[in-house]
Amino acid sequence: MLGRLLDRLSPSLKNIRPQLLGSIFSRPKSDPTPTPHVVALITRLEAEANVHPHDVSKQLALFQALLDTKLQSSYDLIINRWERMCEFDPSSSLLQSADAFKIYILSLYSAGQASSIPAAAKKRDELLETHGTIANGAQAAGKLETLQPTAGTEQPTLTTPDKTQTTTNSETQPSSSELIAQQVMASVQSTAKPTMEPLKSPLTTNSSPVQTQPIQVSIVEQKGSWVPRLIRFLVLVAVSSFFFLVILSVFFENSGLMKAGPRQSQFQPSEGKAVTFADVHGVDEAKEELQDVVAFLKDPTAFASLGGKLPKGVLLTGPPGTGKTLLARAVAGEAGVPFFFASGSDFEEMFVGVGAKRVREIFAAARKKEPAIIFIDELDAVGGKRSSRDQQYMKQTLNQLLVEMDGFQQSEGVIVIAATNFPESLDQALVRPGRFDRIIAVPLPDVRGRVQILRHHMQGVTVSKDADPKILARATPGFSGADLQNMVNQAAIQASKLRAKEVNLDHFEWARDRILMGAERKSQYIDEKSKLATAYHEGGHALVALYTDGAMPLHKVTCIPRGHALGYTSQLPENDRNSVSLKEYLAEIDVSMGGRVAEELIYGYENVTSGASSDIRAATRTAEAMVKKWGFSQIGPVFHDDRDTSISPKRREQIEEEVSKLIRGGEARAMSLLSEKLGELHLLAHALVDHETLNLDEVKKVIKGEPIRTITEILEEDVPNLKSESP
Repeated sequence: MLGRLLDRLSPSLKNIRPQLLGSIFSRPKSDPTPTPHVVALITRLEAEANVHPHDVSKQLALFQALLDTKLQSSYDLIINRWERMCEFDPSSSLLQSADAFKIYILSLYSAGQASSIPAAAKKRDELLETHGTIANGAQAAGKLETLQPTAGTEQPTLTTPDKTQTTTNSETQPSSSELIAQQVMASVQSTAKPTMEPLKSPLTTNSSPVQTQPIQVSIVEQKGSWVPRLIRFLVLVAVSSFFFLVILSVFFENSGLMKAGPRQSQFQPSEGKAVTFADVHGVDEAKEELQDVVAFLKDPTAFASLGGKLPKGVLLTGPPGTGKTLLARAVAGEAGVPFFFASGSDFEEMFVGVGAKRVREIFAAARKKEPAIIFIDELDAVGGKRSSRDQQYMKQTLNQLLVEMDGFQQSEGVIVIAATNFPESLDQALVRPGRFDRIIAVPLPDVRGRVQILRHHMQGVTVSKDADPKILARATPGFSGADLQNMVNQAAIQASKLRAKEVNLDHFEWARDRILMGAERKSQYIDEKSKLATAYHEGGHALVALYTDGAMPLHKVTCIPRGHALGYTSQLPENDRNSVSLKEYLAEIDVSMGGRVAEELIYGYENVTSGASSDIRAATRTAEAMVKKWGFSQIGPVFHDDRDTSISPKRREQIEEEVSKLIRGGEARAMSLLSEKLGELHLLAHALVDHETLNLDEVKKVIKGEPIRTITEILEEDVPNLKSESP
């Protein structure tokens, strides 16, 4: 509202506005604080005075309110406002007002500018004379009854730069402005408060000094002033606590006074059930290589008679779940020596030097218990390759590990066994001879190894006679020991949920499919049209896998959603695939493109869905590997690394053309085959809609037109005791 009122003021008054309230609120902190009521009153009076600049009563009300605050900034505002208004508008009635001039003189005196009073009176007289409104001293004195000096009070003297005039006896009658100034000064000198410091006015000749009194200061705290102090206190406490805790934790970490329970167990031999080589299956070659380590731990001097030296460190490499940790425990169990376990991440902390300190501690604890075994799992977490760009503190833990291993003597019966899934990421200084001398590969188990692992895990499970480990081993290529253990456990849980008396082959196949493809989503609603489209898609995969030479044998096909897929076609190799021929790779591409081709044959090119995205991805990866790595293309047997930036653009275009040619060729072969077997595709798709899942024998019966079991027969065969258990 004040902004709108300012627009109605004259240009001279607009220059006065920014100096009023802003100056009050930006006053020095030593001034007393005006109450909100006083601030609101001055704001209202200011607005009225600005709207009515020629209304003397409005101006006097504002001046009086500012004068009552007794603030230095208020005196300055009165002086500034009066001078500006009279200078820019000499015809203003405020200039002619004796009361306004009186307040102006009082403000000059109170602001410590008493020496400017004669000049101010002279300036006012000149302005009044210029506009023909000057009045003599008698007329002005008659109008100021309230400013007459009391009886017996000596009149103040008005001092000018060139002469002195007195009110008692002078040759020239004083002007109205000078008379008002003299009377104001006389009134102020006679009625000065004891708390006001006396100021000697230049208008006074023989004024007696006023005795000074101490100034009484009252400090009033603003509302809400405690909030910043509280915030500063909390911030200070938080910062101090943080640094205190950091210093305290460093002290306890280095002194060893307070250590967590799990950390103490790292430097003590692991206790538990002893593991021997009889408990490890599927890795016969690795067990044979570790027999030398067991013999050395049992008798360290046996190998030193002829000058031979056993390796100081053994590095176990291989995919996750192949039994690297179990092998290390078996070595300790066979030798009967203490086993110290540590993970690579256990050595790393936020404090510099803690990792190197823990390396020293675990090696010192092993030397006290020698002969002993130190097993470091996930060695790549602490033994990664160093770079010149790394900071020095990042290398301390690895450097300490290198020093500890290189400082071994042959008489010390301590062997370091480490395991990693990424041997290529280890520092070369760590795997050089003299540290990790022997590197043992622990691969995925083959068929014989999987049979041994399954038999070992089936010992504690009630298994039916039809659950042959040989069949299960052939059906689980690529499974690690941990995967096989998980499959046996899942099958046992499923059999318990179905209240079966023993775990049969169907339970094991359910567990295998769940691991490979994910859980079945039978509760997901799929309309008949989408279900039939999925059946045609999976039927295309199945028929191409069945009739293509070189393709892996078909195992089963289903249109039940599993994981993120709407259907799944399972193929199982007869034996482990160590090397793959060109014909087999081309067959893989044909099978991958069979689903999309089947959709195109049945529904047309415009209605092919995006369900073949994973198939296209698999076919593209196979084709790229055939061109870049295996030399199965027109480019020839040339290896092209994906990270190699030296390949020319022309060569890249050739690679892309060869990849596209292989995929298009597989699509054409699948199109030709399914066009010939279109009738069998219809039969297989409708059978999948009815039965949802078909194995190889059932697929062969369907495409021949032979009947297969009905849903009722399947339920009666799978749940023979359904009627007996029902109430």
